[in-house]
Amino acid sequence: MRGLVVLITLGCFATAQHQALIDYLERRLLAIEDRISLWHEQTTRYASELRELKQQMVSQLENLDKEKEALRVNLDSVGTRVDRVERELDYLETQNGAQPCVDVDEKLIEQQVTLVQEKQNAKYFMLSDCSDMISTVKAMKILKRVGGQKGMWTKDTSRASGKVYIFNGTDEDTIHEFATAQDFTRSAGMSLSNEVKLPSAWSGMGHVVHNNYVYYSNEGEVIKVVKYNLKNNSLTDSAVFPVQDHMPVYGLNPETVIDLAVDEEGLWAIYATQQNERHISLAKMDTQSLDIEQMWDTNCPRENAEAAFVICSTLYVVYNTKQPGRSQVQCVFDVNGMVSNEDAPLVYFPKRYGSHSSLKYNPQEQLLYAWDDGYQILYKLSMKKKLEL
Repeated sequence: MRGLVVLITLGCFATAQHQALIDYLERRLLAIEDRISLWHEQTTRYASELRELKQQMVSQLENLDKEKEALRVNLDSVGTRVDRVERELDYLETQNGAQPCVDVDEKLIEQQVTLVQEKQNAKYFMLSDCSDMISTVKAMKILKRVGGQKGMWTKDTSRASGKVYIFNGTDEDTIHEFATAQDFTRSAGMSLSNEVKLPSAWSGMGHVVHNNYVYYSNEGEVIKVVKYNLKNNSLTDSAVFPVQDHMPVYGLNPETVIDLAVDEEGLWAIYATQQNERHISLAKMDTQSLDIEQMWDTNCPRENAEAAFVICSTLYVVYNTKQPGRSQVQCVFDVNGMVSNEDAPLVYFPKRYGSHSSLKYNPQEQLLYAWDDGYQILYKLSMKKKLEL
C-alpha cells in the first residue's frame, strides 16, 4: 500500500515537471516568433526606405543632368553675347574713337567697310527651295477697325501657332495677344486680348512675331534689334544694328527706321542709310544670334514708298502718293537675280481707306497682314514660279 502511494506521488511530480518544460518551450517559441516578426517588419521598413532613397537619388541625378544642360546652354548664350558685345564695342569705337587712337580707329573702320563689302558682294545661298513670286492680289478681306491711324498687326509666322498680335501706335511698349484670329474679330476692341508688356518701347511699325518670339527695333543713340520670348515673358537678346547714319526707310512712313520681315528663308531687315539715301537696303539676319549674314543695296527708291515685304528672298516695295491713292508694287529686288523690275508683273492693291502703315507677309498662309488707317486687312496672294516669267 505504501509503495503504491510512493509511485503515485512520483508520477504526479514527473507530470508537473513535464508540463513546466512544455510551458517553458512554448514561451521560448513565442519569443522567437515575436523576434522573427519584428525582424520582418524592420526588413520591410529598411527595404522601403532604401527604395525611397534610390528614387530620391535618381530624381536628384535627373535634376543635376537638367541643370547641367541648362548651364551649358547658358554658357553658350553668354559666349555668343560676349562675342556680340566685343563686335558692338568695336563698332562704337569706330564712331566715337579718341583722338590719340586715330590710327587704330582707321584700321577698325577699314575692317568694318571691308566686312560690309564682303557681305554685299557675296552670293546668297538659299536655305529652302522656294521659288514663288507674286502674280496678283487675289482677294481682300477687312476684318475690323481697332487702334490708331498707324500700327501693325500680324500672326505668328511659325506653323505651330495661330496667335494674332496687335501693335497699336509707333512708340509703345504693350502689345495685345489674341489666341486666334476669330477671337480678334469677335472681340469688342481689345477686350479678349492678353496684354504683353515689352522691356522697352518699339520704334515705328517694323516688328515681326516668329516662333513665339517678338523681334522689334528700339531707337536711341544707336538702333537696336530686340528679341523677346513670349512664352516666358523675358528678354532673350538684343543687338546693335551695325549700320551708320540711319534714315527712315519709307518716304511715306518716316516713323519706321528698320522694317523687319519674315519669309520662307527666315528673318530680314529692310533699312536705309545716308550713304545710299535715295534707295532702300536689305539685310539677312540670323534669328538665333541676330547677326547680320549678308547685305544688299537695292535700286528701289525710298521716295513715295509706304511699306515692303519679302517673299522667297525677293523684296517687294509698295508705293503710293502723299494724297493716298491705290497702292502698287513698283520695285522688286531678288537677291539671287532671278527676277528684275522689267520682268516682274505690276501688282496693284484694291482701293481702300488711306495708305498702308505696315504690310507683313505670313509664309505659312501666303497672306499679307495690312494696317490701313486703323483698319486690319488681309490680302490673299496669287503666286507663280519665278521661272514662269
